[in-house]
Amino acid sequence: MIKSMTGYGKSVAELANGKLTIEIRSVNGKNADISIKSNLLPKDKELGIRKKMAEVLQRGTMDMFINWEPNAAENAKKINVPLATEYFRELQELGRAIGIQEEIQDREDPNYLLGTLLRMPDVIDSGRQEIITDDNWPAVEKAIDEALARIDSYRSDEGTSLYKDVTGRVQNILDLYDEVESYEPERISAARERILKAAEDLKVKLDPERLEQEMIFYLEKLDINEEKVRLRQHCKYFMDTIDGEPYPGKKLGFIIQEMGREINTTGSKANHASIQKCVVRMKDELEKIREQSMNIL
Repeated sequence: MIKSMTGYGKSVAELANGKLTIEIRSVNGKNADISIKSNLLPKDKELGIRKKMAEVLQRGTMDMFINWEPNAAENAKKINVPLATEYFRELQELGRAIGIQEEIQDREDPNYLLGTLLRMPDVIDSGRQEIITDDNWPAVEKAIDEALARIDSYRSDEGTSLYKDVTGRVQNILDLYDEVESYEPERISAARERILKAAEDLKVKLDPERLEQEMIFYLEKLDINEEKVRLRQHCKYFMDTIDGEPYPGKKLGFIIQEMGREINTTGSKANHASIQKCVVRMKDELEKIREQSMNIL
């Protein structure tokens, strides 16, 4: 069964210091265009993840998002006590050097310097620690695998809908060509009548044998039997490809081009209003097939 290139998968890794959310989204594309939109993934792991995404998803424009939600304890900013103590010691020395040490000690609030100390450089440590480590990597990798499995399942479900739509439209084209064939006797008769009417209007006496020769020549130019045979072969090839190949998307695009060529030639040879209407409807069906096939993996 075919797969769509459009999909979405999400999973969560519960780590000791918080929650890591993995999201993978994909849309149609000619190749495997992978983008990891996060700086949390270690560089030594990135190549392996890209390879895994390409193996599972094959083709499309793929984006991976990794979001981190620390727990309350991890999220709290930490005070660098040794650095704050060193700042305080230096402030005391500065006070003694400029003669204001006694003024500092005489303050009613002995902690009034804390506000100043907390504003000193690097006393409040808000730097981010390494989130994904070798220790928790197995849990993170498992979450990535789960997200990939979910987007792959999503693509399979979408592929089922795509298959039903495009194969139904291929059958519509075949049915419309059957309708075209039903107008063939009427078209030939109308062509003969137009020629006879033209000769009558011009008061030209036609030789019966010569008339038949001209009619044969004229009708050969309008004959669509080859187009009919080739279009049905292309439709069969389309069905064989979509049923028999795991990733038929690119090949289907080429088959659709050939189908369009036969439909266009039929229209140029039609010379009949009802057949032209059928050709327009076939073109409409084929264009919808083309649009949908661009999303088939």
